[in-house]
Amino acid sequence: MKLARVVAHKLWRPSSICRSKACHNLIFFKPISNPSGVSKVESLYKRISPIGDPNVSIVPILDQWVKEGNTVEEEQLRSIVKEYRHYRRYRHALEISEWMCNKRYIPPSQADVAQHLSLIYKVYGLQLAEEYFCNTPKALKGYIVYAALLECYVREKSVEKAEALMEEIRDMGTPRMPAIFNSMMNLYYQTGNYGKLDDVMHEMEVRGIPSDSYAYGIRLSAYADASDVQGIDKIVAMVHADAANMDYGFFAVAAGGYLKVGQADKAVKMLRNLEGMLEKARKRNNAFDFLIRYYSQIGMKDEVYRVWNLYKAKEQIYNTGYRGMIGSLLKLDDFEGANRIFEEWESARLSGDIRIPNMLVNAFSKKGLLEEAEIIIKKALARGVKLSASTWFYLATGYLKRDDIEQAVEAIKKAICIPSGKLRKETLISCLEYLEVNRVKDGPKNLIRLIEEDVFSAHGHKKLLNLIENAKQQPPKCGQDEGDA
Repeated sequence: MKLARVVAHKLWRPSSICRSKACHNLIFFKPISNPSGVSKVESLYKRISPIGDPNVSIVPILDQWVKEGNTVEEEQLRSIVKEYRHYRRYRHALEISEWMCNKRYIPPSQADVAQHLSLIYKVYGLQLAEEYFCNTPKALKGYIVYAALLECYVREKSVEKAEALMEEIRDMGTPRMPAIFNSMMNLYYQTGNYGKLDDVMHEMEVRGIPSDSYAYGIRLSAYADASDVQGIDKIVAMVHADAANMDYGFFAVAAGGYLKVGQADKAVKMLRNLEGMLEKARKRNNAFDFLIRYYSQIGMKDEVYRVWNLYKAKEQIYNTGYRGMIGSLLKLDDFEGANRIFEEWESARLSGDIRIPNMLVNAFSKKGLLEEAEIIIKKALARGVKLSASTWFYLATGYLKRDDIEQAVEAIKKAICIPSGKLRKETLISCLEYLEVNRVKDGPKNLIRLIEEDVFSAHGHKKLLNLIENAKQQPPKCGQDEGDA
């Protein structure tokens, strides 16, 4: 944490930019000579992208890239940071952001500062983000930086801090950024304060700040929460009349809103509108992901496959796309199809995202298809994918359902012994409860015996003892989902 504080205080401040003695070692940015037509930054991205573990630094790879005589342009590095943020690889995005300044002598823009503040929040939390904001020179504190801090407060649902910061923004002059007002509307929407949401909308009208698709989406979501179909229809009509604010993101929100109020036919119309905007969509991967998710929610399996085939023909599909497709097919009980997409993911040789195998391990275990679940685990291990605690807990759930206490205990033992595993005591306790309720002979005793025999590492031994010691609350049902961890 001490190191993090140093980063938050010093990064990109004028005093931290390299001194004259170090400047002779810098390789300054220049246009890339690339007769072959192969993008240097694409090659750099391919070199660093397989590092999926956020605890493994990518700085040595960046340094090696420069040592090999390669040059990179600052805008290209910024595009990689943006890409990493999109895929929630925040720690690595922050490392590149730091490296850009500390190693590459790039004077930061206000947009850089705003992005860096956001990444500090994602990686280290609100306190360090606030410290970074306070230590940012006034010349670099434009509306965009205030907007970044405001978004942190929105994510924290801190109404008091957000409203205080909003007053500071108003004191700076008339804020013209719709994003600032959108953040406040989103905050009031999340906290259920629809009266203040209406106040923000009124302020935008008074100041002559037009609504954008995001603002329309928030208003539509509020109507959906209130089961107000006419209200949703009204917002959709407003967007159709305002062509400048028609984008796929709004139609995705509209489809979700109609599904929430049980209007599947209208949701399908919104998805057709979304498809009509694919060609001009900036992030078409996102648009395809929305289509697959919502068609599966409606139960239109043929449409899910149609969109998937179009997706493969139009875009390079990353882990997020495979997770969405596999999850959608599992919801449709299409296990054979989900397994087939998993094989496609294996062939794509993307970074080892344990969440993808875990989806199938969880689904197969719930269905009692333990052999299939074990095959998925073996394939993941063969690829060098690091298993998570959840992998083994999912498998343990399947063993417990068929009263195979010995195998269940072995799986739980492996989960406990993962040092970085995000154990959830509810899952372990629910399994103990299952053994007791179903009167599996000596089940709980066998689990406790593992501790007495000291078969766990010291770390696992302590974690299991703490989990059992604190298990005084009513446990959920055995096999409760643990998320993607």
